[in-house]
Amino acid sequence: MSKIAESSAQKGLSGRKAQAARNDGLILEAARAVFLADAGAPIAAVAERAGVGISALYRRYPSKEVLLRTLCHDGLRRYNTEADAALADPDGWSGLVGFLERVVDADVHSLTVHLAGTFSPDESMLPDVTHSGEVTEELVRRAHASGRLRAEVNPQDLGLILESCAAITVPDPTRTAQLRRRTLALLIDGLQADGGLPGPPPQPGEFAWRWQRRQ
Repeated sequence: MSKIAESSAQKGLSGRKAQAARNDGLILEAARAVFLADAGAPIAAVAERAGVGISALYRRYPSKEVLLRTLCHDGLRRYNTEADAALADPDGWSGLVGFLERVVDADVHSLTVHLAGTFSPDESMLPDVTHSGEVTEELVRRAHASGRLRAEVNPQDLGLILESCAAITVPDPTRTAQLRRRTLALLIDGLQADGGLPGPPPQPGEFAWRWQRRQ
């Protein structure tokens, strides 16, 4: 093969890979919008919103379950990225607050609220699930050590706070973001308050039942 032909072949391959990557991004963005609006929507609705053929979608994601799993796994990775960044903050309290704000802004937990039970997690997610538990525990430990976080708060409380913010939604996305941040600010004030909390704290694994596939 001549140098020119070889170069052309490489450019063609690169172009196909770039197009595949663009399609993948479009599919995941469309899937997030479609399934947050209606977790029961057909996968064809994702292809239509993404502007790709259904065959192109199925080549990348052979089933709706695979697509849902990928969406939630991506959200989990984003959560871990923000938690790791928060651990770099030398101040345990500001690290925790910044982490909560960034995760709410990224709307990570809307996927948990809407998609839990719509697919079966697999072993590929386990390392990231384990890491999320470890970094959340460390964030809470450091915030306690700072003297700012009330003693009764545990890592599972953070998950409930994030889900509470994610449950807030109105038709205007900008207003949704404002209301979520406002509510988070109120909840953060509560994380510093004195006095006991009613009832026992949430326990590790208490909400695992939600991830069992609903028939």
